[in-house]
Amino acid sequence: MQNLKTYKTPKDFRGKSKWSVQLWWFIQATFFKLSPQLFYGWRRFLLRSFGAKIGKNVIVRPSAQITYPWKISIGDYSWIGDGVVLYSLGEIEIGSNTVISQRSYICTGSHDYNSESFDIYSKKITIGDKCWLATDVYVAPSVSIGDFTIVGARSSVFSNLPPNKVCVGSPAKPIKDRI
Repeated sequence: MQNLKTYKTPKDFRGKSKWSVQLWWFIQATFFKLSPQLFYGWRRFLLRSFGAKIGKNVIVRPSAQITYPWKISIGDYSWIGDGVVLYSLGEIEIGSNTVISQRSYICTGSHDYNSESFDIYSKKITIGDKCWLATDVYVAPSVSIGDFTIVGARSSVFSNLPPNKVCVGSPAKPIKDRI
C-alpha cells in the first residue's frame, strides 16, 4: 500500500526548472488558452518558444492542454483538437498529417502502485503519420500507434497498435484494415 508521506518527484523529472514549468503554465492559461481560435501560428510560436518541435501548419486548438511542451514533437499538418490533453511527463511524438480529436488524453506518466512511495514514472508515446484518434481516446504510457491507423471514439489504447488498421474498444484492438 502506498504511503504518500514518502513520495518524492525524481530530480529533473520535469525536464526544466520549476520556474520554467510555472512560466509555461501561466503562458498557457493566458496567452495560449485565451487566444482567438484562428491564431494557430501564435500558439505554434508559444509552443516552439518553450522547446516544442512543431511542424509546418500544425493546428493546436486553444483549449488543448500541454503539460511540458519541451517534451512534445508534432509533425507537419497535424491537428490537436479541442480539450485534448498532452500529459507530457515523458516524450510525445506525433507524426505528420495526424489528427488527435477533441477530448483525447495522451498520457505518458503514471505511478507504480506496488511501490510504497508510489513512485512516478514516464514512458514515451509515439503516434505515427496519417493517424486519426477519434473523440475521447485514451492512450497509455509506452504505447506506439503505427502509421495510417485509426482509433475509434472512446477507445482506450493500452498496448501497441499496428500500422494501417482500424482499432476500437477498451482495450483497443484492430478490427479491420484501413483501406
